[in-house]
Order: sequence, then structure tokens, then C-alpha cells
Amino acid sequence: MMIGTYLAYLCLSLGITYWVGQTLHRNGRVFLVENFHGQETLADSINHLLLIGFYLVNIGFVSLALRYGTKPTDLVEAIEFLSTKVGLVVVILGLMHFANMRLLVHYRTSNLFKAIALPVENAARARGIGAGA
Repeated sequence: MMIGTYLAYLCLSLGITYWVGQTLHRNGRVFLVENFHGQETLADSINHLLLIGFYLVNIGFVSLALRYGTKPTDLVEAIEFLSTKVGLVVVILGLMHFANMRLLVHYRTSNLFKAIALPVENAARARGIGAGA
């Protein structure tokens, strides 16, 4: 019973993690390009790094959480086990997404962003690259 339950948990959790990661990566690019004032190379680089970090944290969590919880002895307990474990993974994915969004919005309004963005944006404009071109 446990091997099948573990396999189902891993397949569901890793599948959801992959789908969410790809969705955020694909749709987050537009947000990042805007956030970095049209600097597509920087936005793509940050987007890729966020995706890698997202996968590392979530795959690590899924792996560590595998051993915790009451082991099911029948089908009903197996379904409850899966529901709890997969639900926890989904909640963690959501919290990570909102934490990333909050950090990016905070970064955009920070003095660090203004100090970095303006010189880079001016250099890009001088080369005819980016939003101001």
C-alpha cells in the first residue's frame, strides 16, 4: 500500500510543481520585463534563476515531506494521506509565489533598484536596446 501511495504522491506533487513552475516562468516574463524597464536579457536571466530556485525548494520539500505523516493501512487512509500531502505542497507553492511577487514589488520600489536600473537603462538606450529605443 505504501509504495503505491508514495509513487502517487511523488507523481502528483512533482507534476503540479512542474506545471506551476512552467506557468509562472512563461507568464512571469512579461511582469519581469516591465519590472526591469524593458531590459529583456536581465528579466530572462532573473526569470530563469527564479525557476531554478522554485524547483530546488519545492522538490526538496516534496522529498523531505515524503517520510512524515501517519502511514495509511487502507484505501481511505491512502486517499486522506495523499490529500494532506498534496494539499500541503500546493499551499507551499502558493506561498512561494506570493513571497516572490512581494519581493519583486519591494525591489522595484527600493533605492537599490533605482540605483541599478537608471544607469543600465541609460546605457541600453544609448545602444538602441530596451523600452526607450
